[in-house]
Amino acid sequence: MDVILLERVAKLGQMGEMVTVRTGYARNFLLPQGKAIRATEANKKRFETERAQLEARNLEAKKEAESLKETIGEKTVIIIRAASETGQMYGSVSTRDLADSLTEEGVSINRSQISLARPIKSIGLHEVTVVLHPEVELTVTANVARSQDEAERQQAGEDLSLTERDDAFEFEDDLELDEDLLEEIEGEEVSEEPEVSEEEFTKEAE
Repeated sequence: MDVILLERVAKLGQMGEMVTVRTGYARNFLLPQGKAIRATEANKKRFETERAQLEARNLEAKKEAESLKETIGEKTVIIIRAASETGQMYGSVSTRDLADSLTEEGVSINRSQISLARPIKSIGLHEVTVVLHPEVELTVTANVARSQDEAERQQAGEDLSLTERDDAFEFEDDLELDEDLLEEIEGEEVSEEPEVSEEEFTKEAE
């Protein structure tokens, strides 16, 4: 389907460009989200007539997004989740969870504005991209931990998963053999096989 973009769309083009996209993508995302209109002759004329107004509106929205980005600054949200000792979560953190956490922190964000390649499934500090405007993005940090205490330790730079593994290695290094077993091993004599004389070797060979 041919559509006219009403705003910049990542990997597609800038406002005013006519692009060809899959019908499903246009009907399910671009058109209902108001990001594009069908590239009919009537819509082409309509766009050219309203182009200046659309560009002015886009510029204003961009300025507001840039202002919001400065206000938010370097934001970190803490999300507490159950996870194993290795740091793997039993569930996951989705875009909805992130949007809810940001809203609780006073940043009103819709889940559709959060760019997440895949759900977060391990504890740690995860960088998340928030799209405030088609041309303005903000990076926030999701501090996913098993408790508030662990979240504070992670924020201070501690790798909790690595700590768990190191503790395991230290435990293995501290293992000692049972004293009785050790004495038994040390007390055993190593038996030596009798040497075979050249004469006996010759007889065996015959």
